[in-house]
Amino acid sequence: MATRLNYGKTFLLGFGFFGLSVVWGVYNAFVPIFLSEKFHLSPLVVGFFMTLDNIAALLIQPPVGAWSDRLRSPMGRRIPFLLIGAPITGVAFGLIPLPAVLPVFVACTSTLLLSAAFWRTPVIALMPDITPSEFRSQANGIINFMGGIGTIIALQTGGLLYKMNPVFPFWLGSALVILSALVVYLFIEEPKDYGQADRSAQPGMIESLREVFNNEDKSGARILFAIFFWFIGFSAVDTFFTLYAKNHLGLHEGDGATLLSVLPLFFVLFAIPSGYIAGKIGRRLTISMGLVIITIVLVLLYITPASALLTGIAPLPLVGIPLVEGGARMLTLAGVLLIFAGAGWAFININSLPMIVDLTSAARIGTFTGLYYLFSTFSAIIGPNVNGWAIQLAGNNYNIIMLIAPGFMLIALWLMLGVKHGEATVQ
Repeated sequence: MATRLNYGKTFLLGFGFFGLSVVWGVYNAFVPIFLSEKFHLSPLVVGFFMTLDNIAALLIQPPVGAWSDRLRSPMGRRIPFLLIGAPITGVAFGLIPLPAVLPVFVACTSTLLLSAAFWRTPVIALMPDITPSEFRSQANGIINFMGGIGTIIALQTGGLLYKMNPVFPFWLGSALVILSALVVYLFIEEPKDYGQADRSAQPGMIESLREVFNNEDKSGARILFAIFFWFIGFSAVDTFFTLYAKNHLGLHEGDGATLLSVLPLFFVLFAIPSGYIAGKIGRRLTISMGLVIITIVLVLLYITPASALLTGIAPLPLVGIPLVEGGARMLTLAGVLLIFAGAGWAFININSLPMIVDLTSAARIGTFTGLYYLFSTFSAIIGPNVNGWAIQLAGNNYNIIMLIAPGFMLIALWLMLGVKHGEATVQ
């Protein structure tokens, strides 16, 4: 019986998520620029193109997770997906900035989307594979910390490299994703005990989903729908915040993006502590606290006048914004609220996957990881459309997202309050 978390192994496993986060950080930052300026596509087409990664993930990640549960090979059941998918991801990603014609560009991006979706779920499923139940929230905090570092590198270093040459961020991402996959392959050994000898008897994704919904205890269904609703609420802020900052707060788009960066920064800083908090007080309570925090923050952003939200609190060089042209960068009241939102989001996001995988046995961790991505990814497709429709109905009043998002968070909170299972078990 393990008495403590293996920090070294968990950080090494985090390189898998680190590599993916670098790729998606660069992809989301610069592919829209290529689509708009290089290929002269309309904003509507660009918006649709940027949802293709979620559509690919929705179709591929859940069944691949179930497939990895059933796979038996000399290298294990997860690593083969990494060894096939990661090199293809790296090569395709490095080629994205090179094509001069749209069909070749689409071929490169499509290959990236399909290959990345192919190995993400098996690699994420490795965390609960190698981590005892009582340490999975802490381990997921470390994994997400590594992913957050990858996103920061993608945006900070990628931005500098893009100014030198637009291909350089993609080549950096290509090298890092292959290097990260190599680290996982060399240093992570899969357990050989798969928890169930007869793999043919294991239910697949659809059967597992039906089992969750038909179970007398609705904890699994409530958690999955809670994930769906809180991601819809979060997508309102994540997708439309720069437009909210421009149209409601009167900020430049660049300053709006800088203001928003406070949230992921403090998500990263609270990623590891949130896992330890859940280890002390329980996952359901920690997630519920996060939902309450983020709901209060969003309501305060809605009711507080724009002028008050831009009140300077303290100098903050990296993520502060200039309140006057040429002035010092300041942490504003809005920034302080986003600090709390980042912490609340860490409480929620770090502990949800461990709850899902602890609803099942070791033999079906990949399948249930796939179910987690099924609901979160479907929400990522639905959310921006629902929230965009609401903004349009409100006469392009972007402040409405700060009223709509708390509603979805409260629905998720109500669902979580009825959850009875998914806490850590001592092995």
